[in-house]
Order: sequence, then C-alpha cells, then structure tokens
Amino acid sequence: MILITGATGNFGSKAIQHLLNKGLPAKDIAALVREGEDAQPLRDKGIDVRMGDYADVVSMRKAFAGVDRLLLISSSDRGPVENRTKHHINAITAAKEANVKHIAYTSFVRKPGHEDSAIADFENSHVESEKFLKDSGIKYTILQNGIYQEMILAFVGEKVAETGAILFPAAAGKASWVLREELAEAAINALTTEGHENKTYNLTNNTSVGFEEIAQYITAALGKDIHYSSPNVEDFKAILGKAGVPDMYIGMFVMWGTAVAEGMMDVEDTTLESLLGRKPTTVKQFIDQVYGSVGSEENH
Repeated sequence: MILITGATGNFGSKAIQHLLNKGLPAKDIAALVREGEDAQPLRDKGIDVRMGDYADVVSMRKAFAGVDRLLLISSSDRGPVENRTKHHINAITAAKEANVKHIAYTSFVRKPGHEDSAIADFENSHVESEKFLKDSGIKYTILQNGIYQEMILAFVGEKVAETGAILFPAAAGKASWVLREELAEAAINALTTEGHENKTYNLTNNTSVGFEEIAQYITAALGKDIHYSSPNVEDFKAILGKAGVPDMYIGMFVMWGTAVAEGMMDVEDTTLESLLGRKPTTVKQFIDQVYGSVGSEENH
C-alpha cells in the first residue's frame, strides 16, 4: 500500500494520477486528507481515502496503518516556521509508529549560504525535517525539489500581456525552474522503483533561467515586447502597496525575488531527467504553452 499525503492538493493529486498511470490498482493507493476536504473525486476513482491531520499524530498513525510506502508532501502551513517543521516531525513519528517502511519527502533545493538567505527560515524547516527523517531509522528518499515553473506566472503578474512589463526584485539572478507535474512524476518513480532508498536528490532543471530571459520568452510567445526591470526592495514594496496588494503577498514576493537575486535556486542538475527518463520541460516550453495561445488570439 502506498499513501500520498496532501492528496487533494496540486502536488498530491498529480502524484496519485501518476500512480494510476503506472497501472497501480486504485485499491493499493491510499490518500490522506483533512476533515472537510472534498475527497469525493478520489473515492470515485476507488482510492482508499483516510482522514488525518499533520497537527494530530494519533490521526495519522491510524491513517498510516498497513502502509508500506509514504509520499510525505511538505506542509503548506503559512504560520510560524515551527508549525511546518512540527507537522513533518508529527508525520514521520506517526509513520514510524505505524511501521511504514519507506518515506519519500518533498524537500527544497538548497545551496551553501542558505542560512543567511532570504529563504533561511523556509530552508531551515526542511533541514530540520530531513534530519529527523534520517534519524528515524525509516528508509528515506529526500527530494530536494526546485522552484515551480508555475510560480513564474505569479511573479510576472497576470496582466503582463497588457502592461508589457515585468517588475520583480530578482536582479540578474537565475533559478532552475521545474514543472510541478514532472516533480510529482519523479517522486512516484523514486517511490515505486528500486535503488532510491536512503538517497537525497536534487530535482532541478538542466538549465537555470533569469527574468531577462523569461521576458524574452514571453515577448516571443505574445509577439509583443515585454520588458523586465528589477527595482530595489523598498521601491518594489511601495509600488505593490499603492496597487493594493496585501502585505502577506508583498512579503512573499520580496522573499522569493530576493532569493532568486541571491542565486539560492540556481542549481543545474540532471537527476530529474534521469528519474523521468526524458528531458524535463524547459522554461521556454512552459512559457510557450501558457502565453502562446494568448499571443495567437491577440494577433487575430
């Protein structure tokens, strides 16, 4: 039995679909969901839906009963960092008590100097979680995932085609953007094939890309000039504040923009390609898929 946590989320739902695509019977797949989440689509597929919460070890221990392999998708808790770390520790503790044999954990790409970076708290949560997993004695596969290509859309803004401008404080920094769909597929491949136990993998793209290049890709896809500028952080905050963007989102954009500027996600690696058995989707391919149809519509 394989169990996927966060099963109704973007990553978890894709992971379950990849298990089904590989031919695993639905009766051999379990999904962890919280009370109140809409899990009916999973039940309709024949998935064994189990209730549990990262904040409740007892509920997870019950949910993990009879599970051999577990895909532990990292907590999306937006409260204090301790919550995220505590959630992971709770899940690993429950898994050990339920005699789960192997955990694949979705961590995040990490570089030297991360302790002093804009994403230090986020990274440290994963560092502590990885250590706890390794010390648990459970066989593990740590998936240090790159930043999602889908986040590019949030960073450039939904009106980029109208404004012709990308405003983001990433300077000339680059990141190794990866498609969430392919990270979910790689996670399932690592959990269902041999040779991945007690391994830590960098799952990033083969090439890192900065926002100058992203602007060029969107320009080509839209057939309209898109210009990138990187204001200093204070000016960026002021611009977003005047536009009515909530403080929580301003803080998130500043954190990630600064981290890109610092090069914290500029890690080129071919492990994802190896796990997929093909080259991962490039940023240009992703941009073409998203904006190509917009450009063709505007040109008619």
